[in-house]
Amino acid sequence: MTSATPESAAETEPWGRVDDDGTVSVREGEQWRVVGQYPDGTSEEALAYFERKYADLASEVSLLEVRRRRGGASASDLRGAAKAVREKLTDAAAVGDLAALDARLNALESSLSEASAEEAQAQREAVDAAVAEREGIVAQIEAIAAKDPRSIQWKQTSAEVSDLFARWQAHQSTGPRLPKAVGQQLWKRFRDARAIVDKHRREFYAGLDEQHKSARDAKTRLIERAEALSTQGEDGIGAYRSLLDQWKTAGRAGKKVDDALWARFKAAGDVLYGARVEREAADTEASKEKIEAKRAILDEAAAVAKESDNAKARTLLTGLQRKWDEIGRIFPREAERGLDDQLRKIETALKQREDEAWKRDNPETKARQNDMTSQLQDAITKLEAELAAAEATKNKAAIAKAKDALEARKGWLRALGG
Repeated sequence: MTSATPESAAETEPWGRVDDDGTVSVREGEQWRVVGQYPDGTSEEALAYFERKYADLASEVSLLEVRRRRGGASASDLRGAAKAVREKLTDAAAVGDLAALDARLNALESSLSEASAEEAQAQREAVDAAVAEREGIVAQIEAIAAKDPRSIQWKQTSAEVSDLFARWQAHQSTGPRLPKAVGQQLWKRFRDARAIVDKHRREFYAGLDEQHKSARDAKTRLIERAEALSTQGEDGIGAYRSLLDQWKTAGRAGKKVDDALWARFKAAGDVLYGARVEREAADTEASKEKIEAKRAILDEAAAVAKESDNAKARTLLTGLQRKWDEIGRIFPREAERGLDDQLRKIETALKQREDEAWKRDNPETKARQNDMTSQLQDAITKLEAELAAAEATKNKAAIAKAKDALEARKGWLRALGG
């Protein structure tokens, strides 16, 4: 028995045929190629199976064509996807106009080949622009390094150098990759210039002995005030942070001295933060009952997914959410986040159900479906008349054609629920 796909209904020969033993073949030009067997079904089922395989391939080609037209994906990515489709299309176990698909894929691959060349040119231009931008950054920091250190305003210049380094890092992470030799050479120039600036800055500050002494005295006074906060426990953290802000602006007293002073200042803060740790541990212990209560709510919330009525499910969830909020915050925060995440999954699942229901009941969607149903019903009426006329004249070819077309449209109508 033979049959044809909707696309090939006007062809003098069908695209596929089925032998008595269930062997299915596809027509390729003047030749027939075996694509498989379907021994456990009717000839119509066998052809339908392999025609669906063809429809799947056609959908993949169409998708690539749409992605090409819309843009967004790179030509190289699309070429890789086209190659994968090409492998599926070669000697495909499918029934349909494979030659037409092959021609469409050839045209797409040709277009993508040209686009790849254009992308490569654009990449080269982007690299040239990136090199020029990187060279501009290097030139700016080399100009700073060439200045007389005695004429430099170090606070402003340090900010400029930091900004240049941030621009370098941002350009390196977000810009196109430079050729290795060029990138290394530019980085060496940038690094050497920055090293010179750092050297001049250190030399300048090394001579500021009086400023170091003032910073050391100021930090010593801050340490004494921080140590006096120890009796306040956690309540002293606010005042300690204020002292920390002053510490940051007190200046440098030399690395070794600064390290020793910072150790004392930090130890005073550790006493205060230690009191907070103890309080948080107590909160955690007190939260155990709250954790169990929220876990119980999660067990109740399992009924939300089982409730098929979305409105009832929403009412149930809203009540559980209210109980959840009444329990209040728990410690540690990690445990609270974990429980909140579990409840959020239930909320999200219900929201998805509600969205799907809205889309399903959308008047515009129903209107389109009703219009298509009406068109199919009109086509069926017309085809039934044609079939009756063919049967009256006993035209076997016309009868077979009308029956095939009629069965196809009835199948589409059933799929729409008509």
